[in-house]
Amino acid sequence: MKTIEVIVSPDGSSRVETNGFTGSDCRQASEFIEHALGSRSSERLKPEFHQANIEAQQQARQ
Repeated sequence: MKTIEVIVSPDGSSRVETNGFTGSDCRQASEFIEHALGSRSSERLKPEFHQANIEAQQQARQ
């Protein structure tokens, strides 16, 4: 299941976390939320982000 979580801390800072996406699909899915919240101060990519690239490379070798 694909989900987008918006976590707001008591200090007012927020974090957008995507689950169930591979590759850059997470960025496309959460882009509208990130724009609504303001500028991004940092980004931490999950292993799933790189998964699509690994699968594409493996398919290209076949």
